[in-house]
Amino acid sequence: MAECVKDSDKEDRISYGDYVVLKRGDIFKSVQIENKKKVIFEKQWFFLDNAVGQLYGAVFEIEAGGSLKIKAAKHSGDSLDSKEAGQDNRHIVDDGRSQKLSRDDIETLKEQGLKGQEIVQQLIDNSTTFKDKTEFAQEKYIKKKKKKYESNITILKPSTRLLAMMYHGREPGKICHLRYDTLAQILTLGNIHAGSKILVFETCAGLVLGSVMERMGGYGSVIQMYPGGGPTRAGMESFGFPSHFHETLHEFPLCKVNALLAGTLDLSEKDAEGNGRSESSQETSGVSEEKSSEPQSMEVSVDPQEEMRRVERERLREQRAQEKKLKMEEKRKKLSSAAALLEGRNADGLVIASRFHPCPVLMGLLKFLAPSRPFVVYCQYREPLIECYTKLREQGGAISLRLTDSWLRHYQVLPNRTHPVLLMSGGGGYLLSGTTVAADAAKARNQHKAEEPVAKRLKLDKISSSCDSSA
Repeated sequence: MAECVKDSDKEDRISYGDYVVLKRGDIFKSVQIENKKKVIFEKQWFFLDNAVGQLYGAVFEIEAGGSLKIKAAKHSGDSLDSKEAGQDNRHIVDDGRSQKLSRDDIETLKEQGLKGQEIVQQLIDNSTTFKDKTEFAQEKYIKKKKKKYESNITILKPSTRLLAMMYHGREPGKICHLRYDTLAQILTLGNIHAGSKILVFETCAGLVLGSVMERMGGYGSVIQMYPGGGPTRAGMESFGFPSHFHETLHEFPLCKVNALLAGTLDLSEKDAEGNGRSESSQETSGVSEEKSSEPQSMEVSVDPQEEMRRVERERLREQRAQEKKLKMEEKRKKLSSAAALLEGRNADGLVIASRFHPCPVLMGLLKFLAPSRPFVVYCQYREPLIECYTKLREQGGAISLRLTDSWLRHYQVLPNRTHPVLLMSGGGGYLLSGTTVAADAAKARNQHKAEEPVAKRLKLDKISSSCDSSA
């Protein structure tokens, strides 16, 4: 039991090589802790070496020279709240002359080594209107000044929620404006759980891929379908997963899906091209060597330094060719392992979140799912998902189709001041979800629908004929 407690304590402490999330106010940044690495965050620079060995969630102060110092616990005497407060703010005029300290005075206080809390106290003492403000207005003033002058950094362990909030706040275009509540719905509607086989196609900097891997906990298989030359995994790497998580991750290019479905996928094609190119390069280099050796043989003496440089160039060329060959072999093995997983066509779920039109991708990847399995498609706009919905209704093979959008609004919850926050996100995108069914069942259902109007027409003909005979 004691060993388990020690292991969990080690996992909760910061160490070199870990990916962490820095938090200051409502702003986040993901960095990797390295020895004597300079980090710039919110116009301030510092080093994270002093954070190594501390617990996640600790709050640090930035001192002179960029070093971090863990912040002591807040005592009751450290409060900046004023005992004197006014009844209302109607007589306060914002003319810009209520603060006695100028910008130069504040900079002088910073140069003297005063901390953020002391600077905020100086601003309160030199404000002519602070005591006339209401208690609520004073709290708001102190909170605003603390955010501006206090240099506190909180170091947190990466999670789906934190990274989604970071990307949505800093670079929403990189993740197709995917909001964190919509990402949570994707993981729920896709039924992501440990031990499942999930197909993921996304162009959200690897955020959706990392969220799926975190939910699966290192058990099961994740197959990333990627466009272009290679997969993008910057967001996934920010999670800082251990090595056994990466063993569950496979990759397969989207351009080879049709060949795999048709059974014409040739895994040795790329290797043959690579070998052909390397052989041809070796031949050309051999010819050039022969040509270059001819005039050298005619010469009386050869410069030894030139000969050493030539030998070194040949050695580097051979080394690069060998490294390229190993990379190609490793890539071929990854491709064959991913193809073996896809050939069974028994995947447990499909998640699509990309900037491309989802309809052709969805129709192609649905064929790899087993019957009665969920799929979910995210798009920033509604029209492409309407096209997918119509196509699935016509083609069949899916039931329980739902096209939804999410709405999120933050609330301020304080005594006597609970109200919705005025600024809110305009939209969190749209989701199309459904469940696959067997192809035979889908055909039978479509045939039944096609035959139904004929039966109704026959019944109407019988009724009309009976009416005519009675007349």
